[in-house]
Amino acid sequence: MTAEQMNKTRRYIVYGAVAAVLLAIAGAVYMRGDSTHHSSARQGRRGGGLTGPVPVLVSEARRADVPVYLDGVGTTQALKTVTVLPQVDGKLIKVHFREGQDVPQGFVLAEIDPATYQAAYDQAVAKKAQDEAQLANAKIDLERYTRLAQTNAVTAQQRDTQRALVDQLTAQVKQDQAAIDSAATTLGYTKIVAPVAGRTGLRLVDEGNIVHASATTGIVVLTQLQPISVVFTLPQQVLNRVNAAFAKGALAVETLASDNVTVTDRGMLRVVDNIVDQTTGTVKLKAEFPNPDLQLWPGQFVNVRLLIDTLKDAIVVPTAAVQRGPQGTFVYAASDNKVAVKNVTITQQDDTQAVVASGIDAGEKIVTSGFVQLTDGAAITIGTASGAPQDNANAGERKRGEGKRKRSEKQ
Repeated sequence: MTAEQMNKTRRYIVYGAVAAVLLAIAGAVYMRGDSTHHSSARQGRRGGGLTGPVPVLVSEARRADVPVYLDGVGTTQALKTVTVLPQVDGKLIKVHFREGQDVPQGFVLAEIDPATYQAAYDQAVAKKAQDEAQLANAKIDLERYTRLAQTNAVTAQQRDTQRALVDQLTAQVKQDQAAIDSAATTLGYTKIVAPVAGRTGLRLVDEGNIVHASATTGIVVLTQLQPISVVFTLPQQVLNRVNAAFAKGALAVETLASDNVTVTDRGMLRVVDNIVDQTTGTVKLKAEFPNPDLQLWPGQFVNVRLLIDTLKDAIVVPTAAVQRGPQGTFVYAASDNKVAVKNVTITQQDDTQAVVASGIDAGEKIVTSGFVQLTDGAAITIGTASGAPQDNANAGERKRGEGKRKRSEKQ
């Protein structure tokens, strides 16, 4: 055997010895932990861990005013949506708005070249001035003919003919004024103004284009976001309750965020549709919201809840306390470190609380956790929110101290 082979053999022997020592240490540690575990389990059984009182958490039944909501899903709609169209033909020479700008009612959005319409207005004004001059001269002649007719210098027919001419020219002046008003209105259409207050959308036509009154695309779409409306649906089964509550006064409506908890805006119900959709068995309702922070946007789907009533001084318990069995709903009432099963009638509940119509009274302590080992009449220990028993906070330390003292006495 060579020297190199002998060195390899020695290394293998050393490695094997080290591995054997490590395995022996691990086995000893495992056996000690397992023995400790079994000893602790036996002590737990002797101390009542499985057969002793059951640790639970409790909450007190209380009285409160509970709102009654009906939940639905709705679509946000702008209160007003206007496609701003030109009312005269011409070249678009100026655009005064920015896309996404909030504009007041009457804001000049764009301008059309007014030259042609200004000329028509000036022509109407000049025509009226001409006719007014003729009317003034005709009135002077009428006065002259009236005086002459009194002396029979002219005939009554000439006087009457002159009076008719005055009436004709008076009517012509009125017609000229109407033409001026029409020309002024048409000239005013060269300035395209916002018919309602709202937010502008994307610009649909750029400066320099020829626009027509017959166009359908318009200049911009103007949307009123404040206030804003939401149309939502509810099942037809609750229609009578909604109508009865709505007849008593305005009903509050809330929109909720995607977590179905955070309230994004509060508004009022405006109308209940006058027909039920036979295909879905639902009825549409429309509510209006101030939308001060622009949390609602047209076309957005939102969760909606409608407040139709408030239960005054109702008994409420946490929803987690309500259990269900073959006989219906029940709760565990805690008293004198024991529990008793009490059948209850629940009128409504949500994720946090349930309204109890009968079965318990306000002030009773109700178990909210630890139901797995509970039975009617079982002994309990009431814990804190962290799970430590309130009446036996130091029981664990006392038992561990007693165990150490017994072991030392045996030794």
